[in-house]
Amino acid sequence: MALGLFGVCLVVVTAIINHPLLVPRENATVPENEEEIIRKMQVLEEKLHLEQLRLEEEVAQLAAEKEALERVAEEAQQQNESRSAWDLWSTLCMILFLVIEVWRQDHQDGPSPECLGGDEDELPGQDGAPLRGIILPNKATLDHFYERCIRGATADAARTREFVEGFVDDLLEALRSLCNRDRDMEVEDFIGVDSMYENWQVDKPLLCHLFVPFIPPEPYHFHPELWCSSRSVPLNRQGYGQIKVVRADEDTLGCICGKTKLGEDLLCLLHGKNNLAQPISEVEDPLCARGSPYLDTMQVMRWFQVALTRAWHRIAHKYEFDLAFGQLDTPGSLKIRFRSGKFMPFNLIPVIQCDDSDLYFVSHLSREPSGETPASSTDWLLSFAVYERHFLRMTSKTLPEGACHLTCLQIASFLLSKQRRLTGPSGLGNYHLKTALLHLLLSRRSTDWKAGQLDARLRELLCFLEKSLLEKKLHHFFIGNRKVPETLGLPEAVRKAEPLNLFRPFVLQRSLYRETVDSFYEMLKNAPALISEYSLHIPSDHANLPPKAVIL
Repeated sequence: MALGLFGVCLVVVTAIINHPLLVPRENATVPENEEEIIRKMQVLEEKLHLEQLRLEEEVAQLAAEKEALERVAEEAQQQNESRSAWDLWSTLCMILFLVIEVWRQDHQDGPSPECLGGDEDELPGQDGAPLRGIILPNKATLDHFYERCIRGATADAARTREFVEGFVDDLLEALRSLCNRDRDMEVEDFIGVDSMYENWQVDKPLLCHLFVPFIPPEPYHFHPELWCSSRSVPLNRQGYGQIKVVRADEDTLGCICGKTKLGEDLLCLLHGKNNLAQPISEVEDPLCARGSPYLDTMQVMRWFQVALTRAWHRIAHKYEFDLAFGQLDTPGSLKIRFRSGKFMPFNLIPVIQCDDSDLYFVSHLSREPSGETPASSTDWLLSFAVYERHFLRMTSKTLPEGACHLTCLQIASFLLSKQRRLTGPSGLGNYHLKTALLHLLLSRRSTDWKAGQLDARLRELLCFLEKSLLEKKLHHFFIGNRKVPETLGLPEAVRKAEPLNLFRPFVLQRSLYRETVDSFYEMLKNAPALISEYSLHIPSDHANLPPKAVIL
């Protein structure tokens, strides 16, 4: 019983204690707090909604950027594929063009008997008739023309050469006797070059061209620098070079006594004690441009003219004629004046030998205007005149007796000289005719140059010139021509050089090209009438004459 009452009391007490009105709980939420919480939750919900919208926008933007990048990458890949295909096609086309060009050069270097000229449309507005429309005289007419107008005019060539060579020997000997070997240049024996020594001289008066090599005094020597084998040289300076004047004490292989203090007790066995090389600053290099170690062509010209004048005054009393300079801009252009009023011109050209070869650097060369001039007074023209003479002499030994190669060159040169008197000089000169003949000699068989084929070979020579003019391309015969026989001894640097285009001035000067082409076609048009005029009467038995021999 007691325990029952105690239990009831305990329940009542517990209920009273836990009643919220008597003992309020600490975590109890009043109505106003619930409203605040609800408001904050609404604000938080709005923020979360805005953040969700922002994130959705960023995700959409990233997706758009990714799609754009994928599209750009796809387009770039397509472009690369198309570019690769185009590059492959371009490479194949280039290879094909190179193969065609190599085939064309290999098969067309040897000219065909037909006219090599291009289509008439290649020269718009050309009034002159193309070569294939001109009928050249037959062999009988050409033979008679040659006998009357060329062979007779050159009959005195041997006597002229003999007279000029004897006088030049005396003149150079006098020059050597006046020169101081310690200070002056030393001249060597002359070398005959060009048409007079190749037996195709046509123009009168007969003109001898003589190279006069010279060397510097000790302790100097010449160091030639070839430009034909360098790809860095501008096109307008190909075929030229420079001559560097080097002292012996500047040579790495020379003596070093001038660069080292030997002391009082030491003596150079090569130079001795009193002949030590002076410092470079105390000695001025002879005939060089100011501030340059390279030989100056203008100073060489003045030196050579003064030296020839002094030499002539020394021997003038032995001769009954006068000697004068023919052209002031050419150092060795001389003219002998006889008391009868006749004169005999000749050229003494100062040259420098290129190493141990037959190449020579020429200060001034009396040749037809080429349209280009040296860029500097230290530029020297490279001459192959001695090699040309050797090649013609070597080739003539393999040709049949009475070969017509020089006859063709003489007739073409005669026609060109007559045309010059009518229309004046043009860009086409005798050297171009000679170069064309050398190319034909190298490409033709020796049996093709028989005397009976004079008319065919003359026509082919003129056709070759016409084709070269139309293409504005006539390669130098030696520079870059690997078909030249090795027995000629041409330097390997010249053989492996890039080909030199002698007609390059026509590419740069259109007026010169037009004048040259007009003059060439007018020469062709006048050729039949000119040859007929000089061949008014042809003997009936002229065609049966034996072939004429040309001796080199």
